[in-house]
Amino acid sequence: MAASAQDRMDGGTPGGGKTWLGHPRGLFLLFFAEMWERFSYYGMRAILIFYLTKHFLFGEDRAYLLYGAYTSLVYITPVIGGYLADRFLGARKAVLAGGCFIALGHFLIAMTEGPGGQDAFYLNGFYLALASIIVGTGFLKANISVLVGELYPRDDARRDPAFSIFYMGINMGGMLGPIICGVLGETIGWSWGFGAAGVGMLLGLVTFVWLTPWLLGRGEPPAPQILRSPVVAGVSQEWMIYAGAAVGVLGIWGLIRYAEALGFALLGFAILTIAYILWRAVFTLPRIDRDRIFAALFLIGLNPLFWGLFEQTGSSLNIFTDRNVDRAMLGITVPASVFQSVNSVFIILFAPLFALLWTFLDRRRLEPSSPAKFGIGLILCGAGFLVLVGGAAAAGENLTPVIFVFLIYLLHTAAELCFSPVGLSAMTRLSVGSMVGLIMGTWFLAMAAGNFIASLIARATGGEGGGDVAQVLDIYARIGWFAVVVGVGVLLVAPYVKRLMHADAS
Repeated sequence: MAASAQDRMDGGTPGGGKTWLGHPRGLFLLFFAEMWERFSYYGMRAILIFYLTKHFLFGEDRAYLLYGAYTSLVYITPVIGGYLADRFLGARKAVLAGGCFIALGHFLIAMTEGPGGQDAFYLNGFYLALASIIVGTGFLKANISVLVGELYPRDDARRDPAFSIFYMGINMGGMLGPIICGVLGETIGWSWGFGAAGVGMLLGLVTFVWLTPWLLGRGEPPAPQILRSPVVAGVSQEWMIYAGAAVGVLGIWGLIRYAEALGFALLGFAILTIAYILWRAVFTLPRIDRDRIFAALFLIGLNPLFWGLFEQTGSSLNIFTDRNVDRAMLGITVPASVFQSVNSVFIILFAPLFALLWTFLDRRRLEPSSPAKFGIGLILCGAGFLVLVGGAAAAGENLTPVIFVFLIYLLHTAAELCFSPVGLSAMTRLSVGSMVGLIMGTWFLAMAAGNFIASLIARATGGEGGGDVAQVLDIYARIGWFAVVVGVGVLLVAPYVKRLMHADAS
């Protein structure tokens, strides 16, 4: 293959390495590393709400609050992790450090299960483990997506298909995690489920370290010599960052214990972050880059609504499935946590088809813009809730047929494929080099807001005594119709946002 063609295949770097299926091999390294990390996250998340309500014996209201605090914080910390990677560590070192913190947290949960009930010692050990996972995710989550983006030039038509392939890897882990960790946790013991999640993260670390050469030097520190230089008492800048992260674990441990304050902290942090990005865009960037940042912020602004609805999956929809759905299949009553894998199964089936669809439409100049895809995703997300409400209403006093759980996951999967991989790709394409980690982190910050909103919606479906089916379905109907209306509005303004993206400019 000619050198220029090979350069294009490997993200525009002269002397690039081999490709698989038309993509750099580094994409498939990141595919498998993220697959195991997501195995650990989704496996743990599938049993978390049941661990809180059935092991620690929290009421629903408190359990939803803690669940929302955890899932929010794992999307707040990537803002800090993205900034540290941009300025000091580089994406590769950040991902490696994050994996170590995450594995430690999962194993700590497994070792601090305790006898049950709200024993202070075991409960605080659990909070400390969650804090370690949160800090680790801050280092890893945004930066592994940044590494995917760095494999391709900004105008490369393979970017959206690459992120769809990467997203399929995420959901390979998302499929296996709830099945293995859910079955082990609900039928054998909670520590078995959380321990399996820790093993998954270790496998991801081994894959990442072993195959790092496939990244072809992407994601390295911006100033390696400065990073290695001593700062205090002979300790290098790099290790000072890691020490600061360990201190951050203790800080987040305290925040989790007072989860009610999280909403105010999240709001303040979001305002400061957006204000900083706007200041950089308005006062330091040329017009095209400024417009692109504005377009990115529009897409980021839709994140809280989408994920506020979508993330009912692990909380209220998980409880609804456990209590109100006929889960008998082939003579076996399937644990409710296992249904957390259904979304990922659909992702695996449909992600390649969506990747092919976007490529097919792009070649014919018919592909919807990223804002239009977001509008379609919101409409499909709302439709999923409306289908579940209709199925439960048709069942009357009987348990809801399990087919309607599959249908809501099917529609939400299609919505997610219009939203999440497209958004990841758009963030790397619209941000400038000095802000790519920060913008990606802000994308996850908006997801944090969505997860906190999800906890508020979940709490509205019940309370300490648990809401009845009618109350749950009423909430689901309202949020379903709201999402449909907003999605239509996004479709109407999508052409104007597309102009801000300057897709034809270099």
